Parts: sequence; structure tokens; C-alpha cells
Amino acid sequence: MDSSNSSSSIDTNSGFCSKTKTFQSLRQPLQLPLESSPLSVAYFALSLQQNTSPWPESTAFIDSSTGHVITFSDFRHFVHSLACSLQNKLRLSKNDVAFILSPNSTHVPVLYFSLLLLGVVISPANPLSTESELLRQIKLTKPVIAFATSRNFQKVPTLKYPTVLIDSPEFESMMMMNKGVEFEYVEVNQSDLAAIMYSSGTTGEVKGVKANHRNFVASIANYHAQRRERMSPAVMLYTVPLFHVFGFHYVLKSVALTETVVVMERFDLKKMLEAVEDFKVTQLVVAPPVVVAMAKGSVTHGYDLSSLEAVRSGGAPLGKDVMQAFADKFPNVILLQGYGLTETTGAAFRAATTEEMLHRGSVGRLLANAEAKIVDPDTGIALRPGEQGELWIKGPTIMQGYVCDSKATSETLVSGGWLRTGDLCYIDHHGYLFVVDRLKELIKYKGYQVAPVELEQLLQSHPEIVDAAVIPYPDEEAGQLPMAFVVRRPQSALDKEHVIDFISKQVAPYKKIRRVAFVRSIPKNPSGKILRKELKRNHLPGSKL
Repeated sequence: MDSSNSSSSIDTNSGFCSKTKTFQSLRQPLQLPLESSPLSVAYFALSLQQNTSPWPESTAFIDSSTGHVITFSDFRHFVHSLACSLQNKLRLSKNDVAFILSPNSTHVPVLYFSLLLLGVVISPANPLSTESELLRQIKLTKPVIAFATSRNFQKVPTLKYPTVLIDSPEFESMMMMNKGVEFEYVEVNQSDLAAIMYSSGTTGEVKGVKANHRNFVASIANYHAQRRERMSPAVMLYTVPLFHVFGFHYVLKSVALTETVVVMERFDLKKMLEAVEDFKVTQLVVAPPVVVAMAKGSVTHGYDLSSLEAVRSGGAPLGKDVMQAFADKFPNVILLQGYGLTETTGAAFRAATTEEMLHRGSVGRLLANAEAKIVDPDTGIALRPGEQGELWIKGPTIMQGYVCDSKATSETLVSGGWLRTGDLCYIDHHGYLFVVDRLKELIKYKGYQVAPVELEQLLQSHPEIVDAAVIPYPDEEAGQLPMAFVVRRPQSALDKEHVIDFISKQVAPYKKIRRVAFVRSIPKNPSGKILRKELKRNHLPGSKL
């Protein structure tokens, strides 16, 4: 874009350019490394950690169950030693694909960094996946080797090289045996693939998202540019899985920013609260259901959470009522939201400054070096601030496409390098993004469009409702009816009529809940998104409610 022609037409409050109908980032432009220069994201993160941190030898990772500590000095040694073993013992080389099937552990970041330094493409999968799901992913990515654990290695088929167990003494030895021995340098280009991440598949078949080193370098550079001065390292606790893009890019970011990361193998709310108390955690990184549980339940009583400065939520939008309940209960803890997709290599919008953090209901502002636009899904016309449409994003963190799926790639990545997110959103007059819902999940009631997320957030504001989901129920006359699935508090006497009445008092008539089913839990993916297709499959006509 020619800045001399367009800068005068850019609104400095919203970033909206009236000439191009696009939103420009309001952040200072980043000076990213020259795109043609060889650079792996692992080397980039380790260089930032060593060269810009006041505490280069502080604690990098803590195992929450054992208290075992890995310092940054240990971490660098483990990464280089493991890279040496992978190169010389296992003969892994650049562009090989490594399939990783493991719950969170302190060994996973070491493995990620070692593979990335060697130019090996990482393909991390959910260890709870079935064998048939894993087989589809393996057919997509064609890995030569798998890294698994002693609990789940049986689910992995035979590959070119034998499966390596990352919870074995042999793996531990590979991380430590090569003291003083350096691996042979591999020239990794920023355009080389770094990872193939699996999109959540909430609305269809799972897809393999191709992300290169440049994508992750740009993502990390944004966090590094927005870092705040501290007297001591931040102590992070991730409840999000490291196989998901949310956890994956946060590990890279935490190394670059010299943050201490407390790693939980399996999420448990009470154990998370114990870890906050034991390790003086300053920031939690969670999926929305954790925020709801902390805000509405009594589970936090009796724990010393005074070290907590912030809770960052992502994966699905939080309702204003939940955010208010959280703020009332934890007045000294800042609740942050961000917006990102697997296809945007992590966050695309986030709250970075104190001012942005207090803009409740928003998921933040656009990252540096990126552009966005809001497009009318029917006409394709770009819209102005405050108008709802599909969010499109463009910038250096946007994926390279889907593995072996040119049709889906061409539908999602359109001319000009724009990524169609499929999310109904608006950007306000101050450049803040508000997520309304997935376009494909809007309920069509007598020609009106109803956003399930709006109804879910209202339902969650009810004191006797623990969780809720809304899906379209087919109806001959109306087309679709909003149907609520509700998880009640234990011993609650809440009935269907009360739920319907509670919502009808707060919304326009066409948005009313028309059917209610009480369930024990709401199915969700690891990032906290509701699996509506599972609810539809299990509960729509043909199945008793």
C-alpha cells in the first residue's frame, strides 16, 4: 500500500482506511528479520532469550506434579543435546515430518525446539484421539517418525523409523548425553515449514494447517515488542495443550520473553489452583470454561491466589456477564482476551496495553504488520467500523494453506493474501474487535439470524447454570429453532420453562430459546470451543431428548 496516498485517509482511532476499506494496525510497525535470511523460529526465540533478557539463567520450566525445575541454561543444553541425538542417532534431516502424540510435559518444549533447529516439521496431535482419527492425520502429513509416550504409543502405526517414547530413560539420555558436542548446523529458511497443526474440526473434517518459520517469527516478534518491564520473570501456567496452536505458540513466546512456565500434564481445576499457590503463578493461560468455573463456582475458596496478576483466555469469546462476575470476584486480576485461529498461527488480535485490557467484551486490537477487513458475506463489500460481517485478515502470521486440500485452501485464502476467518465480527470506532459468532453456526429463525454465542453468554449469567450451548433445531414452519443444552448446578431445581422465561425477558422475540435439554456436560475441543456438531449428532431428531 502506498502510505503517501493512504495515510491521510486512515482514521487514527480505529485504523480504518476509507480509501481501501481496510483496518490498519494501530501498533508500531515491527522490524522483522529480512525474509530471505535463513532463520528458524527456535533460533530466533533462543537468541531473544539470551540477548535481551535481564535474567538469562532463570527458571524456564517447572513440572507442576513433581516440582522438577529446568533452568534456561539446562534448556539450551537439553535442546542442543537432543538435536545432536536426533541428527546422528535417528538420522532425522530437514523437511522430515515428526508426528508427536503426548500430553503436556517439560520434555515437549525441548523436543519442539530441537526439531525446529533441525528444520524437521512438527505435527503434534491430541493424545486422546482415536486410532482412526490419528490414521487420517498421519495420511495427511506423512511423518517418518513418531514421538509418543508409554501410555499411547500403541495407537501409532509403523513408520519409517521406530517410535520414540519421550517419557523413557532413553529419551532422557538423548537430552543429556552430548555435553559439549554441538549438532551440525542446518540452514533453515523462514519459508520452510515449521509445523502442521490440526484445525479443530468443529464445523467439518479436520485439516492440516501449514505454518512456516516466518509465521511463528512474526507472532513472537509481536509479543516481544509489547513486553512490559518487570522486576522478576513472569510465571505462567498453561492449562491449554501444547499440541494446539494456542499452547504451541505460547511455548515459543515464553522462551523468547524469558518467562517461567509451569507445565501441567493433565488439567484439573483444583490442581491448577494449588499450582498457582505453590509456584506463585502470575498469569494463567486458559480456555473459557476455566474462567466461567473460577468466576461462578466456590472452587477457588481456600487458595492463596494473591500472586495472580492476569488471566488470559482464548479459543472462544467470553460473555460480558462472566467477565463482570470475574472482575467482581478477582478485582486485582486483569482478565484478558485474544482472538486467533490455527490459520493465523496464534493470536491475530490481543489486548496488550492497560487501556486495551479494560475494554471489556473485546478481544483486543490487531497485531502489528497486519491488516483486517469486515466483509458483507452476501455482497462481498467491505464494511465500515461498527458494521457486522465476516472478518478477513492479512499479514505475516497467516498460514501457507491446508495440506493436500487445494479446494479448502482456495476457499479460505483468497486473492490479495486475505484469510477468510468464517467468523461474524465487527471492529468498533477505536479499533477493537468483537466476535459475534461463527457464520456457519448462525441459527436461521423465520428469516432472522440468531447468534448462538449471545444466547450462551446470557444462559451462563444465570446463577444456577454452570454451562450451556445453543444449536439450531430443525422446524418445518420456522426453519430452525434456537435450542439450549444446559448444565445445572448440583441440586438445582431449575426447569425448562424457567430457562425459556429467563432468556425471553432479555432478547427480541425471534431470539427466544424454544427448546431446552438438560445435560451433564457440554462437549468441547481442547481450546474450549463448543462441539456443536457432536450435540447435533447426538440430540437432533432421531435421538430421544
